[in-house]
Amino acid sequence: MKKLKFTFILIISVVTLCACGPQNDATDSNPEPTGSESPPDSLHPADSSTQPEDDSLPPREGMVHSRLTNEWVDKSVADTRPIAVMMPNEQNAQPHYSLSKASVIYEANVEGRMTRLLALYEDWQDLEKTGNVRSLRTYFAYWAFEWDALILHIGHPYYVDELIAAPDTQTINESNYPDSEAFYRDESRSRPHNAYVTGEKILNAVNRKGYPLEYRGLADDSHFQFTGPSAQNTLEQYGTAAQSAVYIDMSGCYPVTRCYFEYHPEDGLYYRSQYLSGGSDGPHIDGATGEQLCFKNILVQNTKARDLGDGYLAFDCTDNTEDGWFFTNGKGIHVTWSKSSDYGATRYYDDNGKEITLNTGKTMICIVQAGDNFTFR
Repeated sequence: MKKLKFTFILIISVVTLCACGPQNDATDSNPEPTGSESPPDSLHPADSSTQPEDDSLPPREGMVHSRLTNEWVDKSVADTRPIAVMMPNEQNAQPHYSLSKASVIYEANVEGRMTRLLALYEDWQDLEKTGNVRSLRTYFAYWAFEWDALILHIGHPYYVDELIAAPDTQTINESNYPDSEAFYRDESRSRPHNAYVTGEKILNAVNRKGYPLEYRGLADDSHFQFTGPSAQNTLEQYGTAAQSAVYIDMSGCYPVTRCYFEYHPEDGLYYRSQYLSGGSDGPHIDGATGEQLCFKNILVQNTKARDLGDGYLAFDCTDNTEDGWFFTNGKGIHVTWSKSSDYGATRYYDDNGKEITLNTGKTMICIVQAGDNFTFR
């Protein structure tokens, strides 16, 4: 399998504004907290399972902790490989369907400074309309490998050919028959933003191709380190190194998406909004459920990228020197990250060299291209 080589630079330092509020340096240990309005009740998810009162015992027999969120799931779900669905994120691609049901979402730039999303679903076999679905890039594949996920996409640029042909790579690609039977087109929308999948169609394609549903032993058995909902990681143990983070603005990194996150203390979640070029500013809403996307954990990962020509990018997914930020419960700390192999998990460490502990719930991972800046306050 083709390996990506990594070159690293440090892009968050005391003299930059790569993770600060508009008037506060990112290294200021006493930033001015800024509150935000809560979204309307209709935008709050109906399911409050991200914060159960006690996680010492499963709700019913036969349930185990999810390796993606640490929430309680049936053992059959936990033992099944997740799917990773490639989704575009420009104005014409809106709305997304079933995106709020994803357990982990990655966002990174593609050509033209647009972003795409890689949405990881654990309990996917009953999914209804999901997408829309677009083409794959190599770096998204390497992030999917960390979870041994089955990748759903529609085509790919020429430079992805070698990776797709690798014997361990398992994708379902609408551009190839009979993989195309896993997809359907919603003719009420214009191409190319009208291709969707369902859990039933995906399962049929997986069985037809003979892909195993159980984990293959290629990825790490555990990925994130979690604490239980009854023992929240508030980041208070880091003292003044844990900075106020009730508003996270990614527009400096994603100039087309211009997404941002607002923390709501009433449920301890970060709610995502976007101000897409050509569109309006507002909550990022799931077209299937009407829910605003929200997350318990946000990871910002600074990553070196290079231009392959024709505007195509290659992010260096493997490294042990780059840094980033971890946000949860309205605070943020500086972290470093490490990934040593194609199927190895990306691990995040605090400034003491200890692996960080995420809170139970969904996680958003924002990949920041070297030289780009984001702010928080």
